[in-house]
Amino acid sequence: MRSGAEQPGAGYAGSDVQRWFPEPAKRASRTPFERDRARVVHSSALRRLGAKTQVLGPGSDDFVRTRLTHSLEVAQVGRELGKSLGCDPDVVDTACLSHDLGHPPFGHNGENALDLVAMSIGGFEGNAQTLRILTRLEPKTFTPDGVPCGLNLTRASLDAATKYPWFSGEGPVGSDGLVTAKFGVYHEDAEVFRWLREGAPAGVRCLEAQVMDLADDISYSVHDVEDAIVLGRVDPGMLTTAAAHEKVVTQVRDWYDPDISDDELGDALDRLVALPYWVTAHDGSRRALAALKDMTSQLIGRFCDAAAAATRARYGEGRLVRYDASIVVPTEILAEIAVLKGIAAAYVMAPREDEPVYHRQRVVLAELVEVLAERAEAALEPMFLADWREAADDAARLRVVIDQVASLTDLSAYAWHARLCGPRDPA
Repeated sequence: MRSGAEQPGAGYAGSDVQRWFPEPAKRASRTPFERDRARVVHSSALRRLGAKTQVLGPGSDDFVRTRLTHSLEVAQVGRELGKSLGCDPDVVDTACLSHDLGHPPFGHNGENALDLVAMSIGGFEGNAQTLRILTRLEPKTFTPDGVPCGLNLTRASLDAATKYPWFSGEGPVGSDGLVTAKFGVYHEDAEVFRWLREGAPAGVRCLEAQVMDLADDISYSVHDVEDAIVLGRVDPGMLTTAAAHEKVVTQVRDWYDPDISDDELGDALDRLVALPYWVTAHDGSRRALAALKDMTSQLIGRFCDAAAAATRARYGEGRLVRYDASIVVPTEILAEIAVLKGIAAAYVMAPREDEPVYHRQRVVLAELVEVLAERAEAALEPMFLADWREAADDAARLRVVIDQVASLTDLSAYAWHARLCGPRDPA
Protein backbone atom coordinates (compact mmCIF):
# COMPACT_ATOMS: atom_id res chain seq x y z
CA MET A 1 0.00 0.00 0.00
CA ARG A 2 1.17 3.53 -0.72
CA SER A 3 -0.21 6.93 0.14
CA GLY A 4 -0.66 10.10 -1.80
CA ALA A 5 0.66 13.64 -1.73
CA GLU A 6 1.18 14.56 1.93
CA GLN A 7 4.26 16.72 2.32
CA PRO A 8 6.93 15.89 4.88
CA GLY A 9 8.42 18.34 7.35
CA ALA A 10 11.92 19.71 7.01
CA GLY A 11 14.54 16.96 6.96
CA TYR A 12 12.03 14.18 6.22
CA ALA A 13 11.53 12.36 2.92
CA GLY A 14 8.31 11.69 1.05
CA SER A 15 8.48 8.03 2.09
CA ASP A 16 8.40 9.11 5.74
CA VAL A 17 4.85 10.47 5.41
CA GLN A 18 3.46 7.50 3.52
CA ARG A 19 0.64 5.64 5.24
CA TRP A 20 -0.03 1.91 5.16
CA PHE A 21 -3.38 2.67 3.55
CA PRO A 22 -3.48 5.79 1.33
CA GLU A 23 -5.84 8.52 2.40
CA PRO A 24 -6.09 12.19 1.39
CA ALA A 25 -5.07 14.99 3.73
CA LYS A 26 -8.21 16.44 5.30
CA ARG A 27 -6.92 19.90 6.24
CA ALA A 28 -4.08 21.60 4.42
CA SER A 29 -3.30 23.59 7.55
CA ARG A 30 -2.02 20.48 9.36
CA THR A 31 1.11 18.50 8.62
CA PRO A 32 0.85 14.70 8.33
CA PHE A 33 2.79 14.40 11.58
CA GLU A 34 0.35 16.73 13.35
CA ARG A 35 -2.45 14.47 12.15
CA ASP A 36 -0.62 11.46 13.61
CA ARG A 37 -0.34 13.10 17.01
CA ALA A 38 -4.01 14.10 17.00
CA ARG A 39 -5.06 10.53 16.24
CA VAL A 40 -3.17 9.18 19.22
CA VAL A 41 -4.46 11.94 21.53
CA HIS A 42 -8.06 11.10 20.59
CA SER A 43 -7.62 7.32 20.74
CA SER A 44 -9.48 5.11 23.19
CA ALA A 45 -6.23 3.23 23.89
CA LEU A 46 -4.65 6.40 25.27
CA ARG A 47 -7.67 7.17 27.44
CA ARG A 48 -7.56 3.70 28.98
CA LEU A 49 -4.03 4.38 30.26
CA GLY A 50 -5.62 6.67 32.84
CA ALA A 51 -6.80 3.58 34.73
CA LYS A 52 -3.72 1.40 34.28
CA THR A 53 -0.92 0.92 36.79
CA GLN A 54 2.36 2.74 36.41
CA VAL A 55 4.10 1.61 39.62
CA LEU A 56 1.31 1.74 42.19
CA GLY A 57 -2.30 1.08 41.28
CA PRO A 58 -4.43 4.06 40.12
CA GLY A 59 -6.66 3.80 43.18
CA SER A 60 -3.90 3.55 45.76
CA ASP A 61 -3.37 7.29 46.25
CA ASP A 62 -4.48 10.57 44.67
CA PHE A 63 -0.87 11.56 43.99
CA VAL A 64 0.46 8.51 42.13
CA ARG A 65 1.08 8.51 38.43
CA THR A 66 -0.89 6.34 36.03
CA ARG A 67 0.25 5.13 32.63
CA LEU A 68 -1.52 8.12 31.13
CA THR A 69 0.11 10.81 33.26
CA HIS A 70 3.45 9.06 32.75
CA SER A 71 2.93 9.09 28.96
CA LEU A 72 2.09 12.80 29.02
CA GLU A 73 5.28 13.51 30.95
CA VAL A 74 7.36 11.37 28.59
CA ALA A 75 5.86 13.28 25.66
CA GLN A 76 6.82 16.64 27.13
CA VAL A 77 10.39 15.53 27.86
CA GLY A 78 10.78 13.79 24.50
CA ARG A 79 9.28 16.65 22.49
CA GLU A 80 11.74 19.17 23.91
CA LEU A 81 14.74 16.85 23.63
CA GLY A 82 13.87 15.84 20.08
CA LYS A 83 13.27 19.44 19.03
CA SER A 84 16.71 20.43 20.31
CA LEU A 85 18.24 17.87 17.93
CA GLY A 86 16.12 18.80 14.92
CA CYS A 87 13.53 16.01 15.05
CA ASP A 88 9.97 16.90 14.13
CA PRO A 89 8.40 17.45 17.57
CA ASP A 90 5.08 15.87 16.52
CA VAL A 91 6.80 12.64 15.44
CA VAL A 92 8.52 12.38 18.83
CA ASP A 93 5.35 13.42 20.66
CA THR A 94 3.36 10.73 18.86
CA ALA A 95 5.94 8.08 19.71
CA CYS A 96 6.05 9.11 23.37
CA LEU A 97 2.27 9.21 23.76
CA SER A 98 2.07 5.79 22.10
CA HIS A 99 4.93 4.03 23.84
CA ASP A 100 2.83 2.40 26.60
CA LEU A 101 -0.45 1.84 24.72
CA GLY A 102 0.17 -1.90 24.68
CA HIS A 103 0.59 -2.31 28.41
CA PRO A 104 -2.10 -4.54 29.99
CA PRO A 105 -3.74 -4.15 33.40
CA PHE A 106 -1.46 -4.21 36.46
CA GLY A 107 1.70 -2.90 34.80
CA HIS A 108 4.66 -5.20 34.30
CA ASN A 109 3.08 -7.75 36.62
CA GLY A 110 0.20 -8.08 34.17
CA GLU A 111 2.59 -8.20 31.24
CA ASN A 112 4.40 -11.15 32.81
CA ALA A 113 1.11 -12.93 33.50
CA LEU A 114 -0.08 -12.59 29.90
CA ASP A 115 3.31 -13.63 28.58
CA LEU A 116 2.98 -16.94 30.41
CA VAL A 117 -0.49 -17.76 29.08
CA ALA A 118 0.54 -16.70 25.56
CA MET A 119 3.77 -18.72 25.38
CA SER A 120 2.30 -21.15 22.83
CA ILE A 121 1.64 -18.30 20.39
CA GLY A 122 4.86 -16.34 20.80
CA GLY A 123 4.28 -14.72 24.16
CA PHE A 124 3.06 -11.26 25.12
CA GLU A 125 5.14 -8.09 24.96
CA GLY A 126 3.74 -4.64 25.71
CA ASN A 127 5.79 -3.03 22.97
CA ALA A 128 4.64 -5.52 20.33
CA GLN A 129 1.09 -4.96 21.55
CA THR A 130 1.57 -1.22 21.01
CA LEU A 131 2.38 -1.78 17.34
CA ARG A 132 -0.66 -4.07 17.08
CA ILE A 133 -2.90 -1.35 18.53
CA LEU A 134 -1.52 1.36 16.26
CA THR A 135 -1.77 -0.71 13.08
CA ARG A 136 -4.74 -3.01 13.67
CA LEU A 137 -6.79 -2.78 16.87
CA GLU A 138 -7.55 0.90 17.49
CA PRO A 139 -10.74 1.71 15.52
CA LYS A 140 -10.04 4.54 13.08
CA THR A 141 -9.26 3.50 9.50
CA PHE A 142 -10.34 0.61 7.27
CA THR A 143 -9.53 -0.39 3.71
CA PRO A 144 -12.48 -0.50 1.26
CA ASP A 145 -12.63 -4.27 1.71
CA GLY A 146 -12.94 -3.96 5.49
CA VAL A 147 -9.38 -4.60 6.68
CA PRO A 148 -8.59 -2.56 9.82
CA CYS A 149 -5.54 -0.29 9.65
CA GLY A 150 -5.62 1.02 13.21
CA LEU A 151 -4.70 4.69 13.35
CA ASN A 152 -2.94 4.43 9.97
CA LEU A 153 -0.03 6.59 11.07
CA THR A 154 2.80 7.67 8.82
CA ARG A 155 5.86 5.49 8.42
CA ALA A 156 8.04 7.94 10.39
CA SER A 157 5.66 8.00 13.35
CA LEU A 158 5.21 4.23 13.43
CA ASP A 159 8.95 3.70 13.23
CA ALA A 160 9.48 6.22 16.02
CA ALA A 161 6.98 4.35 18.22
CA THR A 162 8.81 1.04 17.68
CA LYS A 163 11.17 0.82 20.63
CA TYR A 164 12.42 -2.68 19.77
CA PRO A 165 12.44 -3.11 15.95
CA TRP A 166 12.84 -6.86 15.85
CA PHE A 167 10.95 -10.12 16.38
CA SER A 168 11.22 -12.26 19.51
CA GLY A 169 14.63 -13.90 19.74
CA GLU A 170 16.15 -11.66 17.07
CA GLY A 171 17.24 -8.73 19.24
CA PRO A 172 20.74 -7.66 20.24
CA VAL A 173 22.94 -9.78 22.48
CA GLY A 174 23.67 -8.29 25.89
CA SER A 175 26.90 -8.31 27.86
CA ASP A 176 25.72 -11.57 29.44
CA GLY A 177 25.71 -13.26 26.04
CA LEU A 178 21.91 -13.59 25.99
CA VAL A 179 19.53 -12.18 23.40
CA THR A 180 17.31 -9.47 24.88
CA ALA A 181 13.88 -10.71 25.88
CA LYS A 182 12.26 -7.50 24.64
CA PHE A 183 10.81 -7.34 21.14
CA GLY A 184 8.54 -5.00 19.23
CA VAL A 185 6.46 -7.07 16.83
CA TYR A 186 4.50 -10.32 16.77
CA HIS A 187 4.87 -12.56 13.73
CA GLU A 188 1.17 -11.98 12.97
CA ASP A 189 2.03 -8.33 12.29
CA ALA A 190 5.10 -8.96 10.15
CA GLU A 191 3.67 -7.42 6.97
CA VAL A 192 3.06 -3.94 8.35
CA PHE A 193 6.30 -4.11 10.34
CA ARG A 194 8.35 -4.80 7.22
CA TRP A 195 6.55 -1.95 5.47
CA LEU A 196 7.27 0.59 8.19
CA ARG A 197 10.92 -0.53 8.32
CA GLU A 198 11.55 -0.15 4.59
CA GLY A 199 14.97 1.43 4.11
CA ALA A 200 15.89 1.17 7.80
CA PRO A 201 19.06 -0.63 8.94
CA ALA A 202 18.16 -3.98 10.47
CA GLY A 203 17.75 -3.84 14.24
CA VAL A 204 18.61 -0.12 14.44
CA ARG A 205 16.16 2.32 15.99
CA CYS A 206 15.56 5.67 14.33
CA LEU A 207 16.69 8.75 16.24
CA GLU A 208 13.11 9.65 17.21
CA ALA A 209 12.62 6.21 18.78
CA GLN A 210 15.86 6.63 20.70
CA VAL A 211 14.68 10.02 21.97
CA MET A 212 11.39 8.43 23.04
CA ASP A 213 13.22 5.63 24.85
CA LEU A 214 15.54 8.03 26.68
CA ALA A 215 12.61 10.33 27.59
CA ASP A 216 10.84 7.27 29.03
CA ASP A 217 13.89 6.29 31.08
CA ILE A 218 14.40 9.83 32.34
CA SER A 219 10.75 10.35 33.20
CA TYR A 220 10.08 7.18 35.11
CA SER A 221 13.45 7.16 36.88
CA VAL A 222 12.91 10.66 38.21
CA HIS A 223 9.17 10.55 38.76
CA ASP A 224 9.10 7.13 40.42
CA VAL A 225 11.53 8.48 43.02
CA GLU A 226 9.37 11.57 43.44
CA ASP A 227 6.28 9.39 44.01
CA ALA A 228 8.18 7.17 46.44
CA ILE A 229 9.31 10.15 48.53
CA VAL A 230 5.84 11.72 48.66
CA LEU A 231 4.27 8.42 49.68
CA GLY A 232 6.85 7.90 52.43
CA ARG A 233 8.43 4.82 50.84
CA VAL A 234 11.84 6.50 50.55
CA ASP A 235 13.57 8.78 53.04
CA PRO A 236 15.85 10.84 50.76
CA GLY A 237 18.08 11.77 53.67
CA MET A 238 18.91 8.12 54.33
CA LEU A 239 20.32 7.56 50.85
CA THR A 240 23.72 8.79 52.02
CA THR A 241 24.17 5.81 54.36
CA ALA A 242 26.38 2.85 53.51
CA ALA A 243 23.44 0.45 53.89
CA ALA A 244 21.31 2.39 51.41
CA HIS A 245 24.26 2.69 49.06
CA GLU A 246 24.72 -1.08 48.99
CA LYS A 247 20.99 -1.75 48.73
CA VAL A 248 20.50 0.52 45.74
CA VAL A 249 23.55 -0.65 43.82
CA THR A 250 22.64 -4.29 44.42
CA GLN A 251 19.10 -3.65 43.23
CA VAL A 252 20.33 -1.99 40.04
CA ARG A 253 22.55 -4.96 39.36
CA ASP A 254 19.81 -7.51 40.09
CA TRP A 255 17.01 -5.86 38.09
CA TYR A 256 18.68 -3.87 35.33
CA ASP A 257 22.32 -5.03 35.14
CA PRO A 258 23.55 -2.11 33.01
CA ASP A 259 26.94 -2.22 31.36
CA ILE A 260 28.24 0.02 34.14
CA SER A 261 30.48 -1.03 37.02
CA ASP A 262 29.32 -1.07 40.63
CA ASP A 263 31.86 1.64 41.43
CA GLU A 264 30.40 3.87 38.72
CA LEU A 265 26.91 3.27 40.09
CA GLY A 266 28.09 4.11 43.60
CA ASP A 267 29.74 7.29 42.37
CA ALA A 268 26.52 8.22 40.57
CA LEU A 269 24.53 7.90 43.79
CA ASP A 270 27.10 10.03 45.59
CA ARG A 271 26.83 12.71 42.89
CA LEU A 272 23.05 12.76 43.04
CA VAL A 273 22.72 13.14 46.80
CA ALA A 274 25.41 15.87 46.73
CA LEU A 275 23.52 18.02 44.22
CA PRO A 276 22.44 21.35 45.76
CA TYR A 277 18.81 20.73 44.80
CA TRP A 278 18.63 17.15 46.09
CA VAL A 279 16.01 17.06 48.87
CA THR A 280 17.21 15.63 52.17
CA ALA A 281 13.85 15.52 53.95
CA HIS A 282 10.17 15.65 53.10
CA ASP A 283 7.33 16.52 55.48
CA GLY A 284 4.49 16.86 52.95
CA SER A 285 4.23 20.64 53.31
CA ARG A 286 3.68 22.87 50.29
CA ARG A 287 7.25 24.14 50.56
CA ALA A 288 8.59 20.57 50.71
CA LEU A 289 6.53 19.58 47.68
CA ALA A 290 7.85 22.59 45.79
CA ALA A 291 11.43 21.64 46.65
CA LEU A 292 10.79 18.09 45.48
CA LYS A 293 9.28 19.34 42.22
CA ASP A 294 12.31 21.57 41.70
CA MET A 295 14.55 18.54 42.18
CA THR A 296 12.68 16.52 39.55
CA SER A 297 12.77 19.41 37.09
CA GLN A 298 16.47 19.98 37.64
CA LEU A 299 17.26 16.29 37.18
CA ILE A 300 15.30 16.09 33.94
CA GLY A 301 17.12 19.16 32.65
CA ARG A 302 20.46 17.73 33.74
CA PHE A 303 19.92 14.47 31.86
CA CYS A 304 18.43 16.00 28.70
CA ASP A 305 21.02 18.75 28.44
CA ALA A 306 23.87 16.26 28.81
CA ALA A 307 22.46 13.97 26.11
CA ALA A 308 21.77 16.83 23.71
CA ALA A 309 25.26 18.29 24.20
CA ALA A 310 26.99 14.92 23.74
CA THR A 311 24.95 14.16 20.61
CA ARG A 312 25.70 17.57 19.13
CA ALA A 313 29.40 17.16 19.94
CA ARG A 314 29.48 14.01 17.82
CA TYR A 315 27.18 14.98 14.95
CA GLY A 316 27.37 18.75 14.71
CA GLU A 317 24.69 21.41 14.74
CA GLY A 318 22.57 20.50 11.71
CA ARG A 319 19.07 19.03 11.73
CA LEU A 320 19.18 15.40 12.88
CA VAL A 321 16.28 13.10 11.95
CA ARG A 322 15.54 9.42 11.34
CA TYR A 323 18.85 7.62 10.66
CA ASP A 324 21.14 10.67 10.56
CA ALA A 325 22.42 10.02 14.06
CA SER A 326 22.19 7.99 17.26
CA ILE A 327 21.64 9.74 20.55
CA VAL A 328 24.71 9.91 22.77
CA VAL A 329 24.30 9.70 26.54
CA PRO A 330 27.42 10.10 28.72
CA THR A 331 28.17 7.08 30.90
CA GLU A 332 27.89 9.22 34.05
CA ILE A 333 24.34 10.18 33.11
CA LEU A 334 23.39 6.60 32.29
CA ALA A 335 24.68 5.61 35.73
CA GLU A 336 22.64 8.33 37.45
CA ILE A 337 19.46 7.29 35.64
CA ALA A 338 20.13 3.66 36.57
CA VAL A 339 20.62 4.58 40.22
CA LEU A 340 17.30 6.45 40.32
CA LYS A 341 15.62 3.35 38.89
CA GLY A 342 17.38 1.33 41.57
CA ILE A 343 16.03 3.55 44.34
CA ALA A 344 12.44 3.07 43.19
CA ALA A 345 12.98 -0.65 42.64
CA ALA A 346 14.63 -1.24 46.00
CA TYR A 347 12.14 0.66 48.14
CA VAL A 348 8.86 0.37 46.21
CA MET A 349 8.72 -2.26 43.48
CA ALA A 350 10.82 -5.14 44.82
CA PRO A 351 9.07 -5.24 48.24
CA ARG A 352 5.71 -5.56 46.44
CA GLU A 353 6.76 -8.59 44.42
CA ASP A 354 5.78 -11.02 47.17
CA GLU A 355 2.61 -9.24 48.28
CA PRO A 356 -0.61 -11.28 47.91
CA VAL A 357 -2.14 -8.64 45.63
CA TYR A 358 0.58 -9.24 43.04
CA HIS A 359 -0.14 -12.95 42.95
CA ARG A 360 -3.85 -12.18 42.82
CA GLN A 361 -3.41 -9.92 39.79
CA ARG A 362 -1.65 -12.67 37.85
CA VAL A 363 -4.39 -15.14 38.72
CA VAL A 364 -7.10 -12.71 37.61
CA LEU A 365 -5.57 -12.28 34.16
CA ALA A 366 -4.81 -15.97 33.66
CA GLU A 367 -8.33 -16.96 34.63
CA LEU A 368 -9.81 -14.26 32.40
CA VAL A 369 -7.91 -15.61 29.41
CA GLU A 370 -9.11 -19.13 30.20
CA VAL A 371 -12.78 -18.25 30.59
CA LEU A 372 -12.84 -15.91 27.57
CA ALA A 373 -11.27 -18.59 25.40
CA GLU A 374 -14.05 -20.96 26.48
CA ARG A 375 -16.92 -18.45 26.28
CA ALA A 376 -15.77 -16.14 23.49
CA GLU A 377 -19.11 -15.99 21.67
CA ALA A 378 -20.91 -14.78 24.79
CA ALA A 379 -18.21 -12.77 26.55
CA LEU A 380 -15.97 -10.92 24.09
CA GLU A 381 -16.70 -7.30 23.20
CA PRO A 382 -18.19 -6.93 19.68
CA MET A 383 -15.03 -5.79 17.91
CA PHE A 384 -12.93 -8.56 19.45
CA LEU A 385 -15.69 -11.08 18.78
CA ALA A 386 -15.52 -10.15 15.08
CA ASP A 387 -11.77 -10.76 15.13
CA TRP A 388 -12.30 -14.08 16.91
CA ARG A 389 -14.82 -15.24 14.33
CA GLU A 390 -12.46 -14.33 11.49
CA ALA A 391 -9.44 -16.01 13.11
CA ALA A 392 -8.01 -18.87 11.07
CA ASP A 393 -7.06 -21.25 13.88
CA ASP A 394 -6.84 -21.75 17.64
CA ALA A 395 -3.58 -19.79 17.89
CA ALA A 396 -5.14 -16.78 16.18
CA ARG A 397 -8.21 -17.04 18.41
CA LEU A 398 -6.03 -17.08 21.52
CA ARG A 399 -4.26 -13.94 20.30
CA VAL A 400 -7.65 -12.24 20.02
CA VAL A 401 -8.49 -13.23 23.60
CA ILE A 402 -5.14 -11.82 24.72
CA ASP A 403 -5.95 -8.61 22.82
CA GLN A 404 -9.23 -8.34 24.72
CA VAL A 405 -7.69 -8.90 28.16
CA ALA A 406 -4.76 -6.56 27.46
CA SER A 407 -7.21 -3.79 26.54
CA LEU A 408 -8.80 -3.80 29.98
CA THR A 409 -7.95 -1.35 32.74
CA ASP A 410 -7.05 -2.47 36.25
CA LEU A 411 -10.57 -1.88 37.54
CA SER A 412 -12.33 -3.41 34.53
CA ALA A 413 -10.12 -6.51 34.76
CA TYR A 414 -11.34 -7.06 38.32
CA ALA A 415 -14.93 -6.36 37.26
CA TRP A 416 -14.78 -8.75 34.31
CA HIS A 417 -13.22 -11.40 36.53
CA ALA A 418 -15.94 -11.00 39.17
CA ARG A 419 -18.63 -11.26 36.51
CA LEU A 420 -17.17 -14.19 34.57
CA CYS A 421 -15.26 -16.11 37.22
CA GLY A 422 -17.10 -15.31 40.42
CA PRO A 423 -16.56 -12.43 42.88
CA ARG A 424 -13.21 -12.24 44.63
CA ASP A 425 -11.70 -9.62 46.89
CA PRO A 426 -9.17 -7.65 44.73
CA ALA A 427 -7.21 -6.66 47.82
